[in-house]
Amino acid sequence: MNARMPELRRAFEAAGFEDVTTLLSSGNVLFTAPASAEDALRRRAEAAMAEALGSAFPAFVRPLDALRELLASEPWSARRLPRGAKRIVTFLRAAPRAAPALPVALDAARIVALRGREALGFYVPGPRGPAFMVLVERTFGRDVTTRTWDTVARVAADRAPRGR
Repeated sequence: MNARMPELRRAFEAAGFEDVTTLLSSGNVLFTAPASAEDALRRRAEAAMAEALGSAFPAFVRPLDALRELLASEPWSARRLPRGAKRIVTFLRAAPRAAPALPVALDAARIVALRGREALGFYVPGPRGPAFMVLVERTFGRDVTTRTWDTVARVAADRAPRGR
């Protein structure tokens, strides 16, 4: 489901989230909330979308500090990526019970590392379409969301909310 970002922002505000901003047009929402379990915030966000928009898409909640820590870890510095590669981060609902043998590959897409609930990979855009999404779903299922490394960096740099 695609939601218009102003409507998405208003849905989060109506649910009591503060300092709500959206980033890009892919459903990235930054907000401040009192300290709560991520799962509780996720359920609250999904309920807010269902109520305000008539339907909801799965929400993945990460504290801003966790994103900044991931970025600071420089996981790509020791890897040589193909020319034109797009780095991606796949956010999982929970760490897999059994980690896949890495790397896994499909066409020009690779998943090369797993760090808790985040899988790191890359793909080289090509004429066959988004092979990385097929690879991610085959490896981790459909209950995931993927962002480019650059998008994660933009989210983390956008501002410094007081909480999550």
